[in-house]
Amino acid sequence: MNKTKIAITLVQRTVKCIDRLVREEVFPIRSHVIQETVEEKLQRMERSRLAKECAKLDPAFEKAMAEEGMSEIIGN
Repeated sequence: MNKTKIAITLVQRTVKCIDRLVREEVFPIRSHVIQETVEEKLQRMERSRLAKECAKLDPAFEKAMAEEGMSEIIGN
């Protein structure tokens, strides 16, 4: 996977937490902490977006559509 180097500014408290994780050997270097944290957050946001979209669906309508599709498959 291609990677791109970026510069970010963080509050000192966050940097201290990152440095603690590196010091405790949870991560080998700061950039790994940040990369994994950002990726995890983006995945959570995507799941949340999907959950919100699913909540908009009408269960009765979706069931009727699924049953209609199944009847067409079984009928053929």
